[in-house]
Amino acid sequence: MTRAPLTVDRRATLAAILIVLVYFAVELSWHRPLICPCGTIKLWTGAVWSAENSQQISDWYSLSHIIHGFLFYGAAWLVLPGRARLWALPLAVLIEGSWELLENSPIIIDRYRAATAAVGYSGDSILNSMSDIGMMVIGFAVARRIPVWATIGLALFFELLALAVIRDNLTLNVLMLVHPIDAIRVWQAGGA
Repeated sequence: MTRAPLTVDRRATLAAILIVLVYFAVELSWHRPLICPCGTIKLWTGAVWSAENSQQISDWYSLSHIIHGFLFYGAAWLVLPGRARLWALPLAVLIEGSWELLENSPIIIDRYRAATAAVGYSGDSILNSMSDIGMMVIGFAVARRIPVWATIGLALFFELLALAVIRDNLTLNVLMLVHPIDAIRVWQAGGA
């Protein structure tokens, strides 16, 4: 299937940046840690069970946020008519940022602790949260440039890679938040 890519104009880009700044300010007002409490900033942390997971610039869950960008781009391309498509990126940033706020709220942090193998999860640093929004923007931009089949293939690759390496991915994350399955939680924690 061929498709004309969604266009992004300067006003929409500026709106997306302003939305990110609002989310940054909200997280600051919530007294979320700006950076990892360990005091270092790293481009990548691959240790899912470490205190630095969800604290650094990127981690295995960054793949899920890239997939969010693929999904938001696809949804905008399918649903938004005509000139409304110019505002697809700020809308995607608004949705992703709202998820970041929800994800770092006590209700979701407690849900992760209770329903998943993330027993010690305390939420994201602001650095990681803003990076997650950036990863979504990267996914959105990639989906804008490559064919649909390649976007789907890349999403499947990311899902299978994360599943193989960390026993988690976007699909399992959503499943375990919505309808926890004890056998999956045990398997994710390294059990049989």
